[in-house]
Amino acid sequence: MSEPVLAVRDLVRDYQSGDEVLHVLRGVSLDLFPGETVGLIGPSGSGKSSLLHAAGLLEKPTGGAVFIAGKDCSKLRDGERTRIRLGTIGFVYQFHHLLPEFTALDNVALPAMVAGQSGAAARARARDLLKAMDLEGRTDHIPAKLSGGERQRVAMARALINSPRIILADEPTGNLDPANSGQVFDGLTALVKRTGAAALIATHNHALASHMDRVYALEAGLLVRKK
Repeated sequence: MSEPVLAVRDLVRDYQSGDEVLHVLRGVSLDLFPGETVGLIGPSGSGKSSLLHAAGLLEKPTGGAVFIAGKDCSKLRDGERTRIRLGTIGFVYQFHHLLPEFTALDNVALPAMVAGQSGAAARARARDLLKAMDLEGRTDHIPAKLSGGERQRVAMARALINSPRIILADEPTGNLDPANSGQVFDGLTALVKRTGAAALIATHNHALASHMDRVYALEAGLLVRKK
């Protein structure tokens, strides 16, 4: 088996709430390998977002370590964490956060241009990703002219534009009806397989989670394997 692209070891996340300490993650360990999708289920408040934020180097955990491509990121300075995050990780959220004045094509291409690609190269890559998401005919539409499912597929294409090795998705279908949820999920998993990225997907949709390679539940701050 290949080496994990993401390894979380004994992750602890506590939050102070007045005089009380909330123990959200109590020693979570997880490996994520290239080309696989891993589901993370659990009720609201169980710690799914906390795990994703720590794994994605958005927040520093209370304890434990996060390894990205074998590199311990736990004690890195903020600038180095940001560099690794921008170059290695793509994020997808429940709400698409697309720029309303830009077309679907330019929304997807923009992160690549920020990373230094030419406009032509970034748009060519964006067209390819939108085509893979069955949005070839919607490239010139602004978000207001797209359906909810289409907007979320654009957001997923944007997350993949810089060829991240890791995709972290936080309830990516939580704002969609069942039909659109299935289409968005299928598009994401197909692109993960095609690109060789690894995806950790937090969802409350157990039916969608059942189609992933592995599924874990967060229960009392610990990971419990369900599949």
